[in-house]
Amino acid sequence: MKLYTSRLAPNPRRVRWFMAEKSITDIEIDEFDLFTGRHKSPAYLAEVGAPVAPALVLDDGSVITESLAICRYLESLYPEPNLFGLDPRETAHIEMWTRRVELTAANPMMMAVRHGHPALAALETQSPEMFAANVARAQKALEPFETRLGETEWIAGDRLTIADGILFTSLEFARMVKFKVAENQPHLLRWQAAMRERDSATAGT
Repeated sequence: MKLYTSRLAPNPRRVRWFMAEKSITDIEIDEFDLFTGRHKSPAYLAEVGAPVAPALVLDDGSVITESLAICRYLESLYPEPNLFGLDPRETAHIEMWTRRVELTAANPMMMAVRHGHPALAALETQSPEMFAANVARAQKALEPFETRLGETEWIAGDRLTIADGILFTSLEFARMVKFKVAENQPHLLRWQAAMRERDSATAGT
């Protein structure tokens, strides 16, 4: 298999974080700079089918895109350590928290960077209003996770899961526009420090 990826971009980093947690090292990594436009080239589109990264090319030539879909596929091939759930109840619980992270926090963080980082002006028609609105949305979105992490060690429960990886990589990406966890959110700060101590913390950077 081969993984098309790009450093710093949030969605490829999710997959690299996931692979690092599972110690997956037998997948070919094809890394490129999104600013080169390679993902829009005829050759890339012919192989992948869409101008996106990450993209996982399977041995039969078929392709999986979308970071969570790739992670779910890899989970089936490399089941340990489990990051998506061991039984129906836990799987649904992890999915619930993962969706909350992605929809409420990860998306506005991504949009804040796209509208707030000068380098991304080459890729995005930036809006100061969009930047400010998404920073505010992201700050508001962290409040329930602060509450949650005051009740349990990890976002989805008593062990690390994909939900933690999505929030962590999103927060690390948002550092590009100086977004950070507030000092009055000690539970998030405790969790973030624990995530940064893991070997997977720098995967995809």
